[in-house]
Amino acid sequence: MASKSALEELPGELLMWILIISEVLVFGAGLVVFLSVRITDPIGFADAQDMLDRTGAGINTIVLITSGLLAALAGRLRHAGARAQARLALVAAALLGVVFLWIKGAEFAAKAAQGIAWDTHAFFNFYFMLTGFHAAHVAAGVVLLLLVAWRDHVDNIEDASAFWHMVDLIWVLLFPVIYLLQ
Repeated sequence: MASKSALEELPGELLMWILIISEVLVFGAGLVVFLSVRITDPIGFADAQDMLDRTGAGINTIVLITSGLLAALAGRLRHAGARAQARLALVAAALLGVVFLWIKGAEFAAKAAQGIAWDTHAFFNFYFMLTGFHAAHVAAGVVLLLLVAWRDHVDNIEDASAFWHMVDLIWVLLFPVIYLLQ
């Protein structure tokens, strides 16, 4: 019996993995530039960072990790033939994505109320760009999860879950670098 190639072992479709890798590279480049610029003004970046809501960001981290767990669970449930439970797990994962967006929106609104915008300081330029771009991916992921809950073929669930895990991974990288790293 011939063994499968590494590409054949990946869950989901190759094009989804190309998308995921390209997105990770884009966010990675953004973080490298953020850290590079941070070196030029560590005090300004630290002062700006102290204006962030670390508690909300921490809650958002828990929300996204839990959502990712539900997306992974959906795949296992669908493989086991538990179609209704898989759909419910996907909808719950999407709803947690909405919670993430609500918390992030409240954080952005609080910054606006304080008169903080993308051009207030270089830190906030990166903060709004990176977390806003991530929020756009969360919104796309929510739509994807809901579509897949509706059309719940195993391959669709694998692709949506892979995308959702990429969204989780990006946040797990953004959270410490933007909110915690001094």
